[in-house]
Amino acid sequence: MIRRVRDILDRLGGRVGVVLAVAVCVIAGIWVFVEILDEVQEGDTQRFDEWALVQLRQRDDPAQPIGPRWLHEVGRDITGLGGVAVLSLVTFAVAGYLHLRKKRAAMLLVLVATLGGLLLSTGLKRVIHRDRPDIVPHLSMVYTSSFPSGHSMLSASVYLTLGALLARLEQGRVIKIYVLGVAMILTLLVGVSRVYMGVHYPTDVLAGWTAGLVWALICWFVARQLQHRGAVETDDE
Repeated sequence: MIRRVRDILDRLGGRVGVVLAVAVCVIAGIWVFVEILDEVQEGDTQRFDEWALVQLRQRDDPAQPIGPRWLHEVGRDITGLGGVAVLSLVTFAVAGYLHLRKKRAAMLLVLVATLGGLLLSTGLKRVIHRDRPDIVPHLSMVYTSSFPSGHSMLSASVYLTLGALLARLEQGRVIKIYVLGVAMILTLLVGVSRVYMGVHYPTDVLAGWTAGLVWALICWFVARQLQHRGAVETDDE
């Protein structure tokens, strides 16, 4: 047994720290998700969730969100960035780019990561089945249950996975930071917009971000390992 462990560590070499860090982050993310779910199912977050939704609506007209009218349109536009249609277009656009760059292994990884995130989000919603908020009118059409936020989880899964993968394929440090920064900002804005639209509780969004981040981290780690083995192409090929 000890010899097997030593063999694994020898093969990993300097990557042991990365492996341990990813493992800790994944376990921590799963623990946070389970804790949020437990608090939600026990009803401990309901008062806060409803309070947050009410604070984002005008007191004299609860059907309207706070802020000027142009901000209402911005909220609708941003929430669409986390929809299945938009994320599918983004995914296929990036997959097409990778195909043209002859990085077919990376392209397949992107498609698998996106489809996996969608299936995971759908499965969690069906199992947990939390009702949508009814304390304020919905400003966006909804068809599924509330927990976790599918838009938040999918945007985290897709944008962070794509950002991390593209960063792995780029050599410049500034480009890496830019790509990851854009992915994080998009993920944050989509989640906030779901609460602003009144279709999700804040805890739905937090859980979606957490699950999406865990999935994106796993996909990034797989891409990193495959790249080290030469199964995923680097940018200089």
